[in-house]
Amino acid sequence: MRRIGRRDIVAAILIALLAGAVFTSPPLQTLRGLSLDILTAMRGMLDGDRRDPATSPVVVVAIDGETYDTPPFKGSPTQTWTREIGRVLGSITEGGAKVIGFDVIFKNSIEQSEIPFGDTSFGSRIRGFDRDYLIALRQLSDSGKLVLGEILSNDHPEVPYRAQQVAVRNTVRALNVHTDHDDVIRRMPLSFAIEGRPIPAMAVELAARALGGKPEIAPSGATELSGYAIPSAIPNTMTLNFRGLGRDVPTFSFADLRACVEKGDRDFFRRAFEGKVVLLGTVLNFEDRKLTSMRLSRGYDGSPAPRCALPAPAGTVQKARSDIAGVFVHATAVRNLIERDAVTELGFPARNILTIVFALVIACAACMLAPSGALIAWLGLTAVYAAVAVGAFVHALALPLTEPALASLAALAMMIGYRFVLADRDERFLRRSFAFYLAPEVINTMVTSGKMPALGGEMRNVTMFFSDLSGFSSIAETMTPGELVTLMNEYLSAMTDIIEGHGGYVDKYIGDSIVAMFGAPADDPAHARNAVRAALKCHEKLADLNANNAVFAGHGLSHRIGLNSGEAVVGNIGSRRRFNYTVMSDTVNVASRLEGANKYYGTAIMASEATVAQTADAFAWRELDAIRVLGRGEAIKVFEPLAEKGAESGEQTKVTAAYAEGLACWRAREFARAADTFDGVAKVDPPSSMFAKRARALVANPPPPEWTPVNTLEGK
Repeated sequence: MRRIGRRDIVAAILIALLAGAVFTSPPLQTLRGLSLDILTAMRGMLDGDRRDPATSPVVVVAIDGETYDTPPFKGSPTQTWTREIGRVLGSITEGGAKVIGFDVIFKNSIEQSEIPFGDTSFGSRIRGFDRDYLIALRQLSDSGKLVLGEILSNDHPEVPYRAQQVAVRNTVRALNVHTDHDDVIRRMPLSFAIEGRPIPAMAVELAARALGGKPEIAPSGATELSGYAIPSAIPNTMTLNFRGLGRDVPTFSFADLRACVEKGDRDFFRRAFEGKVVLLGTVLNFEDRKLTSMRLSRGYDGSPAPRCALPAPAGTVQKARSDIAGVFVHATAVRNLIERDAVTELGFPARNILTIVFALVIACAACMLAPSGALIAWLGLTAVYAAVAVGAFVHALALPLTEPALASLAALAMMIGYRFVLADRDERFLRRSFAFYLAPEVINTMVTSGKMPALGGEMRNVTMFFSDLSGFSSIAETMTPGELVTLMNEYLSAMTDIIEGHGGYVDKYIGDSIVAMFGAPADDPAHARNAVRAALKCHEKLADLNANNAVFAGHGLSHRIGLNSGEAVVGNIGSRRRFNYTVMSDTVNVASRLEGANKYYGTAIMASEATVAQTADAFAWRELDAIRVLGRGEAIKVFEPLAEKGAESGEQTKVTAAYAEGLACWRAREFARAADTFDGVAKVDPPSSMFAKRARALVANPPPPEWTPVNTLEGK
């Protein structure tokens, strides 16, 4: 996971603000509607609300295809249907309907026909045809149970013909709907300004009469109906909640009801319409079809209601459609108002903040993760958020869905672009620079740590690792060039794998020598422990190669390793046209001298006291001596790592104890006792053998009083 800095955080915030502002801006308002469409579809799939249509407070009386195909309506113009409509409406009212609303408009009367018929017009011949119909309208209107519909328009208004208006005493309400920019109906107007005063829309008027109240404007500006504050994200509109996808509204065929009147079945009308709001409208495949929030989920033209007199038409199977009959839009609005179930949408500030926060989270994820990981994070977070949004929508709360999803996806793309162009430029440079001489794991650690080497050099606390093959020149003289190259490649590959596997960086190869460092370029607080552990593993590996690798057979290779820890200058050092990532300091020189000092003591690995101090208690050590190396006046104590702490053998423990006793006698100028002590293990321990000889020499020739127990090494 990539670390993020202050610049990345600022970039993420700016990207989130930009993405949020763009995707909630007015030009992209269609996304707001699309959220409602998707939520409606997902709720329909996951929740599957299938309420019993019988519990619906609203029913629809449909002038449908069956009506057009059934006598006496078949082949007759709709203007001649008024008498039958009046009879059916009377029976519905007698059945106990609370109120009836017209979603059909009879703009003309058959009595207005001017077609010549003999010596006069056809209309004059049938004068009084609509009398019974108009009387029925007056009676229903006087009882407060009838509202006619009209379409308000400056260009082409549609209103009932004048006699109807008079009959209902101008109880006419607008059927206009609120259409979004994409021609989809998701909201309904609550009122219209007519002659300077607000007049309720058809759905509001019907709900108000059913509830026995009147719509009022609250101090907050919201429209209230019988104590219900109608949620209104867009002023003077109500967001529709198509909870049942249309299947929860009973739909009666007008043809069947007319036959039921003829049958005289008053009980049927009571069972079907008592306490209901009734909407009369057309339900046809080619007329008054509306796209709504159900366009993705596909809705239904109601649920077929029980029949009274006529059998259901053969072969009629109700199918889901992307559009629904307009009367069901009004039916949904009425039901939302009565059941207080209209959708509550977040206002612009809340939608904007939510979108920005969502985009910011994804931008931060894209800043920390690889592009594929960030994309997976986006998918996961979007899925979780979508589930939460659907859960909220079940309770009629519409959280924005498309805006946060698309804004966060745009933020993801922009952040990836930002990283590619700006933020990861240094990382890519470093990966290219180190690709051929640093292990991928080390490069990843270096990048993840966030502590990159400063180009040109910086001070780092490191542990230097020097190794060299003993007597390799004489061995090389006995081999062909091909054999020599094969041997060296095998040896260097094995050692390099171990060094890099422990977080080390191979600075260079000098013939058979390896120069490596731990703690740079990757920041490694445990660089000393890793260096010592790598040295022990290298020593074990060489023994394994000598025993089991045919290339090494008969050569008996051995190597010396020197370790020293301290401050060093690391960085890209060289000419302006060519440079290497390398290291310089006295720490490096001392490690080189310790590698060579092994040959004086017969050891394979030698470490300075600085390295020992940084390894804590991770290893079993024995102190070898205090030495003064070439080119350095200050004496340093040197140690040999034996094994991981607790993993040393009994033989090693025994030799270490004897060596420590002999070294103490040596430093106390008890040379004879020191010689005897070292002789006890000299046969199995080269350093003890060397010290025994030195002690006997000083027994024979005692040193002056100013003698100090420091071994000054003359060579490298």
